[in-house]
Amino acid sequence: MAQFLKPRRWAAALPLLLALVAADSPNPTNPGRIEHLGDFPSRFVKARNVDVWLPDGYPQPGTRYAVLYMHDGQNLFDPKKAGYGVAWEIDSTLAVLGQQGKVRPCIVVGIWNTERRFPEYTPAKPYYAMSAAQRTQIELERPGPPLSDDYLKFIVRELKPYVDQHFPTSPRRADTFVAGSSMGGLISLYAALEYPKVFGGAACFSTHWPLSLKANSPAFTSAIVQYLGQKLPRRRKPKLYFDYGSATLDAWYEPHRLRVDSVLRAHHYGPGTWQTRSFPGAPHNEAAWKKRTPLALQFLLRR
Repeated sequence: MAQFLKPRRWAAALPLLLALVAADSPNPTNPGRIEHLGDFPSRFVKARNVDVWLPDGYPQPGTRYAVLYMHDGQNLFDPKKAGYGVAWEIDSTLAVLGQQGKVRPCIVVGIWNTERRFPEYTPAKPYYAMSAAQRTQIELERPGPPLSDDYLKFIVRELKPYVDQHFPTSPRRADTFVAGSSMGGLISLYAALEYPKVFGGAACFSTHWPLSLKANSPAFTSAIVQYLGQKLPRRRKPKLYFDYGSATLDAWYEPHRLRVDSVLRAHHYGPGTWQTRSFPGAPHNEAAWKKRTPLALQFLLRR
């Protein structure tokens, strides 16, 4: 059974943990560089921008880099491009963790979203497991059937082969991960379970289990629970990181997370393959996720 700190203890420990991460090494003056792939084409989805972050000193002779694929790519590096003016600054965070020797060499592939974000990030199989009435209610608010299966085909069949061909990556499952927040958390979990031979783990920040922005309904969570029961592997378990706050939209999430956690426990997930973190008071935004990335990155990418 996974062991987790109680929320109050996490609230007390988090500032110290983040201070230790920052104190071990100053923010790097050169966190690396970004190669921008504009309007990356696809047979499956609409073309979109992709940013590939390469760490300082890249390429290191003889090094094969792990790869972290992340959704909402315009929000990752540059506050000027971020949708709400705040970026995750994951390049700086990874640079510090790399200098400290806490993660293995890694590049980040930031996949920009489009106006089709909601259908592309909605896991199709759980969605269609809901009743027709439940799906209709969601589509009245957020129109469009899921496009997630095509979106994942784009990543796995088109983008990943390009990245592996043009950069010195380690294409192995054990070195390939996916991450995102909110709806991006849902599609990250879906990617890890639909393509277990491709992705070795997923980081899901403030996963938006209800799908709706108007009603905190358990319908989709019930479908996800059923889906997890069918898809969670007995062997070669992907690493799964989940977290959530308690303010703004995150205030909805704890009952959903408890149900998902129970399924993971029943499938014998433990500390080496699964973490769920609670951050009392944390809201649903990039600034909150930025603070939590060191925990998720060390879980996925530890040496």
